[in-house]
Amino acid sequence: MNHQAKSIRPFIGAKDFDISRAFYRDLGFEETVLSSAMSVFKTEALAFYLQDAYVQDWVDNTMVFMEVADVNQFWNELQTLNLTSKYKEVRLVPIKEYDWGKECFIHDPSGILWHIGMFY
Repeated sequence: MNHQAKSIRPFIGAKDFDISRAFYRDLGFEETVLSSAMSVFKTEALAFYLQDAYVQDWVDNTMVFMEVADVNQFWNELQTLNLTSKYKEVRLVPIKEYDWGKECFIHDPSGILWHIGMFY
């Protein structure tokens, strides 16, 4: 099968849609409002849909991996945003190194776990 795919866009939920929207804008994503209950957030050619929908089991088990060119640079810039002060539910986990590369972690306001990493 010859995929001529142009993107993959996961759908993620939000416990508090407005707080999550603000969080992702602060994280540097560009928001396009699609409806009162859904937005698409983009950075360069990457995108995901944020829904005003919360099913705890779904959200608690959602993970997204975003590959970046330099995880050290990303982590340093992330620290300047003061996200854990601004959003009480947000947690940041420093960079960890593995044999395949390294990554840091962001728990968004709903608890979705973002892996931000780079491969060697």
